[in-house]
Amino acid sequence: MTELSVLDLSPITQGSTASQSLANSLDLARHAERLGYRRYWLAEHHNMPGIASAATSVVIAHVAGGTKSIRVGAGGIMLPNHAPLVIAEQFGTLAALFPGRIDLGLGRAPGTDMLTARALRRNLESADNFPQDVVELMGYFQPAEEGQRIRAVPGEGQTVPVWILGSSLYGAQLAALLGLPYAFASHFAPAELDHALEVYRTRFQPSAQLDKPYVMLGLNVFAAPTDAEAKLLFSSLQQAFINLRSGRPGQLPPPVENYDRDLDPMAKTMLAQALSCAVVGSPETVRQGIDAFISRTGADELMVTAQCFDHAARVRSFEILADVHKSMSKAA
Repeated sequence: MTELSVLDLSPITQGSTASQSLANSLDLARHAERLGYRRYWLAEHHNMPGIASAATSVVIAHVAGGTKSIRVGAGGIMLPNHAPLVIAEQFGTLAALFPGRIDLGLGRAPGTDMLTARALRRNLESADNFPQDVVELMGYFQPAEEGQRIRAVPGEGQTVPVWILGSSLYGAQLAALLGLPYAFASHFAPAELDHALEVYRTRFQPSAQLDKPYVMLGLNVFAAPTDAEAKLLFSSLQQAFINLRSGRPGQLPPPVENYDRDLDPMAKTMLAQALSCAVVGSPETVRQGIDAFISRTGADELMVTAQCFDHAARVRSFEILADVHKSMSKAA
């Protein structure tokens, strides 16, 4: 049965603070651990008023330190924003602190707007070096060789699984070439999903880390006792997307009844495309949606995200999904 994991953007809701958001992330991670989710990933975004996980490795340490067994990682680190050696040191340190529990997902996008990207990178051409940077970073995790002048300490000799993240064919091709697991951002950019899966699976070359293709897909899941309640929760994410795509990023707004009813056709089309990989509804609706998505894609693992305004509702959504997943596993 396809495994479930959690993607958390550590959302800052309207009227709340980053401190509360980070406390909520740890609370959700503890629930996810108890419920049997495999891993808990946090994402690097910058200059986003509604996201508290900009210093991703710091938040990973916060979550890993407050849990016991669940894998914790980055989904992902936007590598062109950083020197590979620095990331090797950061995640080598995390692996030393939490052995066998740290994942490193790597992305090529800036995770922000272009003005902020310039402030982060200084040199925007660094994105063109992404494949070389990935290989360099992975090299720092290898045991040091005699005479090696640049070493990641901590880092060298650490087992830190590396993933390639993407929303296009670029990441699929690179993950296949390097023989790495591939995580596709279908939860917000699903357009190339089917093609990317085909490219990755058909071109995959086995590596020391992985002997066959392994795909994890992002999926929005908003679960509640009824379809109507779930749809209401989902409206917070819909609003956030409209605001972001309109150049007005902000804190996560409270839900609105029938939000999409009065949207203009262009906005409705945008939401329908960007959020097409979403399962919203009661337990039975969620079961049908999860089953259909897995059947269509053959995903090895689902990375589930739920941008709910109310933290208790978010926890409940993951509880319902876990129950649904258990019943599906028993049936299988």
